[in-house]
This record gives sequence, C-alpha cells and structure tokens, in this order.
Amino acid sequence: MIRLVIDDLEAGYGAVRALHGVSIQVRQGETVALLGTNGNGKSTLMKCVMGLLKPSRGSIVMETDSERVELTGKNPHEIVALGVALVPEGRRLFPKLTVRENLLLGAFRRGARSEIAHNLALCHEAFPVLQERASQLAGSMSGGQQQMLAIARAIMSAPRLLLVDEPSVGLSPVLVKQMIDTIAALKQRFGLTVLMAEQNFHQASRVADRGYIIVHGEIAFEGRNLLELQSSELVKSYYLGKL
Repeated sequence: MIRLVIDDLEAGYGAVRALHGVSIQVRQGETVALLGTNGNGKSTLMKCVMGLLKPSRGSIVMETDSERVELTGKNPHEIVALGVALVPEGRRLFPKLTVRENLLLGAFRRGARSEIAHNLALCHEAFPVLQERASQLAGSMSGGQQQMLAIARAIMSAPRLLLVDEPSVGLSPVLVKQMIDTIAALKQRFGLTVLMAEQNFHQASRVADRGYIIVHGEIAFEGRNLLELQSSELVKSYYLGKL
C-alpha cells in the first residue's frame, strides 16, 4: 500500500507565493491528474514533493504498509530512496551523456541496483528506440525521444510513486498520445501510483482515474471520479471552450 497525502501546502519563491493551502491525495494504484494552465503551481507542487523546494507551511506525507513518512524537510535523495521518482518538465537529461548512461544514472537508488538488467529490458521493450540509440548522446535526440528517455530514466529507479510533470510539453499530438499511453502501460506493468501534472485535459483524461484543477495556486475543483471531472464547469471553461 502506498498513499500520498498533501495537506494545506503553501510554497513560493521569495516574496511570491505560488501555492495557497493546497490539499490533495493520491491513493494506491491511482493515476491522479493535476490539471491547470501554465503558471498555476503544478510544477511548484511537484518540486515540493521531491524536496527541491521547501514549503512554508503544510505537510507532505507518504504512507506505506509499515510507516508514515513526512517528506517535508527531507532531501531529494532521501525521497528518491523511499521509492518516489520524478519525470521533470523539460526532461532535464544529461545531454553530454549517452542514452545508456542516462538510464543507468536513473538506477542509482540502492533499492533499484539489483534490478538494473530487468528494468533496462522493460524500458527497451517500452521504448525500442532507446536500445537502438544506446550510445547516442542524449542531447542530440529529438524532443519525443528525449521525453521517452526521461520517463525510462525514472522507471530505472524502480519507483512506487511516479510524478510526471507536463509530459505533453513541446510534443506533437501523435507523440503526446504515445507518451500518455506509455505512462499508462508502465503504470500497469510496474504497479505504480501516478500523479501527473498536465495542461492537456483531453489526453490526461484518457488515463486518469480522477483529478484536481489548480488555479492561481489553489485547488479550484476536485473530481472524485473521471465523470465528475469531465462535467466540471471549470473544465468546460478552460479546456472545452464553453463559458
């Protein structure tokens, strides 16, 4: 069992507050979509969960079968060691390292080292191009291929909780669909729990079990299931062009 519970979270950059009392939950086996247009706090929330940004208030708790761990105040490497992985917006690969080297760096977590060969084979199965281009420098790949590598690198850490930040940014509609489908397939293959920040409602709704809409750093709506989310007036306004 694994569950992520974020309660009354506030965070920002200097004097600018980006999150205002955000509370969300991600339960075992769910794919939860965090929907919102650019600049509304999605990436800030992801950074807080990963320990890359310290909140000014609130708590981030990961519950498992045996323990309840407060993530606030922990360093990123400690959070990764607990089985949390992030596919960051913009991919953030090591451009001067090869595809294979980037993948192996993803397996640095102690709990993933014994599964390197197994996970590498699964990543190659999901993204055959990564095996074909194992010796190519990551920075020389196309945007779609780099996104594949970013997802595969996260999978190499053998995560239990996967955070995916804006997987559709900069990709063609065909590649966006492929990325979303692959995330869904990997979730089933690895038994993952997924929190996905995305502004493409149509694609996110294809794989999400439920979701939240974040506006100006606040949770403006919680859809307790996909139908509720699709029926939201905010969704109709922001994503379906109905006012």
